[in-house]
Amino acid sequence: MYDCIIIGSGPAGLSAAVYGIRAGLDLLVLEQNSMSGGQVLNTYEVDNYLGIPGINGFDMGMQFRAHADKLGVTFKEARVKSVEDMGTHKIVRTRKEDFETKTVIFATGAQHAQLGVPGEVEFGGRGVSYCATCDGAFYKEKTVAVVGGGDVALEDAIYLARACKKVYVIHRRDEFRGANVLQEELKALPNVEILYSHVVTTIQGDNKVESVLLKNVKTEEQSTLQLDGVFVAVGIIPTTELLKDLVRMDEKGYVLAGEDGSTNLPGVFVAGDIRKKPLRQIVTAVADGANAATSAEQYCRQNI
Repeated sequence: MYDCIIIGSGPAGLSAAVYGIRAGLDLLVLEQNSMSGGQVLNTYEVDNYLGIPGINGFDMGMQFRAHADKLGVTFKEARVKSVEDMGTHKIVRTRKEDFETKTVIFATGAQHAQLGVPGEVEFGGRGVSYCATCDGAFYKEKTVAVVGGGDVALEDAIYLARACKKVYVIHRRDEFRGANVLQEELKALPNVEILYSHVVTTIQGDNKVESVLLKNVKTEEQSTLQLDGVFVAVGIIPTTELLKDLVRMDEKGYVLAGEDGSTNLPGVFVAGDIRKKPLRQIVTAVADGANAATSAEQYCRQNI
């Protein structure tokens, strides 16, 4: 019987692990992937984490994991199938074995949202990408488009502009949602062209992406844009499938939980991108992990 099982090993899960083991909890981290770090591993540069500006995202993820390893946190690679509430404890079921625990911290993160247009799935890995830092090197001196208007889209476009011949930024609104500092940096780049009030309706090509069909949302005018690649950055979807029958969530699938990570089900806590909150950043995920672990420790102490 564990005191706490943490599901997920991104910044939120690793932070929860560090705080939990320092609080004396007998805990286990279950991670679906073979490498800890979550989405930060695919981030070219993190410039807004206090004290370590300009750090490479992969290096940051490795530092987070090394901190947990140094403290003796136990990790196990496993895909969780379900979590069952037994009243006095929870059962975490994986494909190979089951675990009993007093508390569970869900830190399962989020996945990239799709455009949902013809050609997107067909050309996945053949010109359609959701990670500029992963695949940008394949498009050196080529023409690409970034679809989206938030921080991630702007960061992706800035990153791609360093190597690509031309970068189009396609956004359905007439202004970006991303940070002003990113907008200013993007607009100063000579090889970037912004297409406001446009949406991609179809991604086309033979064996790989060759063009996209665009529609102006104001005039309904349609046009074709010749491209070598499309980078989709239109948001994230919380990975909360395991939680849908356990705790309260909003209409988008985000868990309704307070700053302490507590859900409406005693002994179940959440941290990171799956929690409903106004800002989802590495720093807020780390803070969530610390709060959730502290709440789990208090729960264990009060329910000995």
